[in-house]
Amino acid sequence: MPPFGNPKNQEFNKLNIVTIDVGGQLFQTTIQTLTLAGTNTLFSKLFNSSSERNNIPFIDRDPELFSIILSLLRTGNLPSKAKTFEIQDIVFEAKFYGVESLLVQSQSNPSQFEPFDLEKSMILPLSGRDSPSAIATTPNGSVHVSHGSKITSFDWSLQRKSTTLTQFTAIDSLIALSPNIIAAGATDFSGLQIIDLDVGSVRQTLNWENVTKSGSTVQAIGTSPELLFTSFESSRRNSNSILVSDLNDSFKVVTEIGHNEIFGADLDSAIPSTKLNWIPSLNLLMASGSHSGPSGISGNIKFWDIRSGNLVSEIKEKSDCFSDITASDTLSAVFKVGINSGEVSYIDFRDISSNVTWNCLGDPRKMSNLKRQGFGYKIENHGNQVFCSKEGELELWSEVLMGSSTTGQNLKEDRVFKKNVLGRSMDIGGNRITNLGFGGNKMFVTRKDQQFVEVWQSSVRKC
Repeated sequence: MPPFGNPKNQEFNKLNIVTIDVGGQLFQTTIQTLTLAGTNTLFSKLFNSSSERNNIPFIDRDPELFSIILSLLRTGNLPSKAKTFEIQDIVFEAKFYGVESLLVQSQSNPSQFEPFDLEKSMILPLSGRDSPSAIATTPNGSVHVSHGSKITSFDWSLQRKSTTLTQFTAIDSLIALSPNIIAAGATDFSGLQIIDLDVGSVRQTLNWENVTKSGSTVQAIGTSPELLFTSFESSRRNSNSILVSDLNDSFKVVTEIGHNEIFGADLDSAIPSTKLNWIPSLNLLMASGSHSGPSGISGNIKFWDIRSGNLVSEIKEKSDCFSDITASDTLSAVFKVGINSGEVSYIDFRDISSNVTWNCLGDPRKMSNLKRQGFGYKIENHGNQVFCSKEGELELWSEVLMGSSTTGQNLKEDRVFKKNVLGRSMDIGGNRITNLGFGGNKMFVTRKDQQFVEVWQSSVRKC
């Protein structure tokens, strides 16, 4: 055998190699790499030009930026040296070569979200004096922010932004249905509005026709892959309901659940749902709400079967009601931060149908604290982690796997979660956190009385 392999393989490799001259610098790659760019791109034209005329095509562009685009083609990710360039320069080059979609995929890849290495990387300024009231993220890393009567949208690169003026005085609920379509509602304005941000107009308004024929204000919005959930309360605050609409059929209402008409002092039925979480593994909608009364803050957490319209289970909150709550499908648990204790607790999905107590992840001695220590705290989950705001700081809770020696019913009793504090010393503290959102490989944070959005990313990937 020849020392360097089969001559036929060597000849094939030569035919497979493509040479490109970019700004006077030669690059060599393979036909397979060029085809990853797809058809109707400059790379496909380069391949045809090189093969048909047996020459070296020349491109009058920056060779350093080209090397970054070529690395994107080869690996699907940007190289570390991309951090030395402005992201907008890379965007311009990706558009020139016709591979912007690959760049979007690389920047919105959830696998690049490294929760233990998050740092505040930039801020997104907002116009006007109003602080953000709600945020809505998309899988590709773009974000929509409501502040006052306006919605400001930033694209996936966070470089291009547009502002839409709405009919609301202030927006309390916001969710992205697609990159350019959002659903918005307010607790003091009747109806849920479906807004097309590309044209800046209301595409459709959804209303709940309550018995008293009064207006219906929006308390919360949620989605599943096919459905839109809207929690409504009558303007007179004497009835509430959750409407379920079809996302694929012009938002046609398919069913109504949790309809309550309030008579007398029935506090439980008077509580509208202020947070809606779809749980795919259970195929259930978690609807939660709380109420402040003479004996303190109480609430309920209800799990609805959308197909039958039946209430599957209910957890009543009395001693340490949630300040905020979230359901993690990945961790198979419901997490809350207590409004009195400020501590994070969880209930395993297997226990939501039984009358069990919460498992406190922090200091259980604080569970009886009645000082409303956790007022305004926020909690959200993303991937395998749970993020909780404590005033201006962020906690990260992750499960520690203790081995597989314990199985069955005792497994939930041995679940161990570890707490980490996010950010460098310069990132910790500040005004109280009001919103947390996740999109692609980014975390978005807003704070009380501040007119901007913080962007948190992994310290090893800022591009």
